[in-house]
Amino acid sequence: MAAKKSAAKAKYSKETYLQWFESMLLMRKFEEKAGMLYGQQKIRGFCHLYIGQEACAAGSISALEKGDKYITAYRDHAHPLGLGSSPGAIMAELYGKATGISKGKGGSMHMFDKENHFLGGHGIVGGQVPLGAGIAFAEQYNNTGKLCICYMGDGAVRQGALHEAFNMAMLWKLPVIFVIENNGYAMGTSVQRTSNVTELYKIGESYDMPSFPVDGMSVEAVHEAVQEAAARARKGEGPTLLEFRTYRYKGHSMSDPQKYRTKEELEQYKNEDPIEKVRYALLDNKMVTEKDIEAIEDRVKQQVEEAVQFAEESPWPDPQEAFTDVYVQQDYPFIWD
Repeated sequence: MAAKKSAAKAKYSKETYLQWFESMLLMRKFEEKAGMLYGQQKIRGFCHLYIGQEACAAGSISALEKGDKYITAYRDHAHPLGLGSSPGAIMAELYGKATGISKGKGGSMHMFDKENHFLGGHGIVGGQVPLGAGIAFAEQYNNTGKLCICYMGDGAVRQGALHEAFNMAMLWKLPVIFVIENNGYAMGTSVQRTSNVTELYKIGESYDMPSFPVDGMSVEAVHEAVQEAAARARKGEGPTLLEFRTYRYKGHSMSDPQKYRTKEELEQYKNEDPIEKVRYALLDNKMVTEKDIEAIEDRVKQQVEEAVQFAEESPWPDPQEAFTDVYVQQDYPFIWD
């Protein structure tokens, strides 16, 4: 994919740009492989790829602290990869294997990794928004100093629960960052056809919530916006709404023929590829050589190949596993006992 070259002076350290580049490249190559495997029927069910939107996850993660909580919708492979979850466990989950990150029960849409503070992967449109507010309430109640970042798509802002969550979050000044990953389309329907308010960040202004548009194709812009929002949350100033204006290069899901957009539109956004922008920042500022970039690409390729091998060789879940993790064992008697 081509991206506009820029010789602008780098704003961050070599280590930061390398971290962003390798993290986003892993997201991209992992999902390209997942798309191929879906075509081979190795992966079944639904599969929503994040290709093109990698800066939204990578820039957020670099701006936050260990222990902060993450929750998103069903386009959820990239976030745990960026947080350090095992690519093998994520690929095994796509395969439905017992070694998957959700024991093979969640599949593509319901990833979960408690160790890395990734709390889903949620298939119900907008269902994660009040959950994100609830997680932030728990952090506030327990006085942890941590926050929750809650991602949603542009289609989710039409859900009524969003407004209830926004109102409560502002009323109680919850430490939550609400992020709209606005890729322009709710499934195949453009924002212009479904909302009178097309600058979606303005929805937060009706609650007096600090609300801002962000270039979601720039990892630097994402990092800076999340960093500022996090500082407000940690000072007890409450939530922020960020609209990441991004784009997905693939369809809504693997079954999407993408007839609702033109090839010219797609090519225009490919010229803004966030990974290529970071590649050029590294090279133009002479932080690394082409050989260094190739070494990273080889390392990422090997990680993806090992993830596929792990998934292929992993066992299927025992049928009895369907009955576990359904209810929580209570350690106290019910009131009528």
